[in-house]
Amino acid sequence: MAEIGAGVDCSEATSLRGRLAELYYRFAFYLCLAVFGISCLIWSLPAGLVFPLLPRRIGQPIGQWGIMMGFRWFLWVMRATGVLRADLTVLDALRQDRGIVIACNHPTMLDAVLVVSRLPRVVCITKAALWNNLFLGGGIRLAGYLRNDAPVPMIRRAGEAIREGQQLLIFPEGSRTERPPISNFHRSFAVMARAAGAPVQTVFIEADSPYLRKGWPLFREPKLPLVFRFRLGQRFDVGRDTAAFVTQLEEYFRSELRPRSGLGTR
Repeated sequence: MAEIGAGVDCSEATSLRGRLAELYYRFAFYLCLAVFGISCLIWSLPAGLVFPLLPRRIGQPIGQWGIMMGFRWFLWVMRATGVLRADLTVLDALRQDRGIVIACNHPTMLDAVLVVSRLPRVVCITKAALWNNLFLGGGIRLAGYLRNDAPVPMIRRAGEAIREGQQLLIFPEGSRTERPPISNFHRSFAVMARAAGAPVQTVFIEADSPYLRKGWPLFREPKLPLVFRFRLGQRFDVGRDTAAFVTQLEEYFRSELRPRSGLGTR
């Protein structure tokens, strides 16, 4: 009888620990979202005010550095609370590379945050609606990010940024992956790289959680912790035939991200 009672007590203790862990992760998850929102607002408001006052050669480096440090602070909070597990140090090998295009697959909305947190001179292509967003608009204006609603100016400005030695972060799928391992690539990133004479550095992102994949709402709590893995791939020159290059790169990504036989789904 004593053994039965001990077994019941152990089961109850395990159940209690499980409930406490669930409550903790729920609190930590929403705390991290609050930290992200507040941090973005604290940076975006002054950045929006100084944007028209600073010359581009001064304002953009400040804006890009500010976003990098803000994202790094947010990810530190996520790690400290146990919400995130991600080793991003492989990206540090790219910090000193000037005038390159960084091409990544795009499983979740967090991808850009993770990549930009390690690189101080990155230009991203953003949705035009974000330029008027209270939390993000001022920061992306100051950083010199590119709007996606005007293709010709976007390509021209991307080329200028690359020739100035900045790094252009691109998701060739154009949006988050709809059908893993990747969606079809768009051609515009190759046109930008070829026009600027820039190499394309590939980066592979693997996410164990469906959080912020296509169709997943921001405030819907996932199973935690979130786990991300990053790998650097090959570096390519575009060549003259951009269509052939896009096909080649898409096949390369599919090969690298395809689940390996006997290892299960990544």
